[in-house]
Amino acid sequence: MPKQPDRSAADTGDADAASAAHDAELARTREFFGARAAGWDAKFPDDGPRYAAAVAELGLRPGQSVLDAGCGTGRALPLLRAAVGPDGTVIGADVTPEMLREAAVHRADATLLLADCARLPLPDAGLDAVFAAGLVSHLPAPALALAELARVTAPGGLLALFHPIGRAALAARHGRQLTPDDLRAEPRLRPLLAGAGWRLVSYTDADDRYLALARRAG
Repeated sequence: MPKQPDRSAADTGDADAASAAHDAELARTREFFGARAAGWDAKFPDDGPRYAAAVAELGLRPGQSVLDAGCGTGRALPLLRAAVGPDGTVIGADVTPEMLREAAVHRADATLLLADCARLPLPDAGLDAVFAAGLVSHLPAPALALAELARVTAPGGLLALFHPIGRAALAARHGRQLTPDDLRAEPRLRPLLAGAGWRLVSYTDADDRYLALARRAG
């Protein structure tokens, strides 16, 4: 009889290749944002009110737990702390050490984690909400990361995918056109979220704000 292929070895090879590609993309992200961390906030001085409005949409209550996924310099951390109060838990996670150093200097009233959003050192269902500003387009594996965010969020918890300007305005800022493969477009985002354990409950894509709110299924 012909020898059957070693499927376990093939699967392991595929997994190793995927992991290597994932890590390479994370390295590129660290390089890009690390070089820009020190002056990042100064580039966008007027975004504060939009962050505040987006955080308010989460409806956080005192004593709750919230993660800022891909927190960068931590612009949302004081807003999240104000929402959950001194007895609440605020965590900021980012893959770029330089961004976390900026967050530590300016927004220290939170637990900061150097972590990939697809591999969070957090327990299952421990969070009431997740805030993520500008995150999705920088994820090497969006489905994997969104599923990980679902894992660490309690059923019924909310996820806010936010950007202080909409998709068209952001594309124009970077001198490019919107394309159908944009993950943040509602027709692509809704099934992506559903496959990861979230249900999209509201979607706004205006010139001055992008905000997709999803609820943890289960």
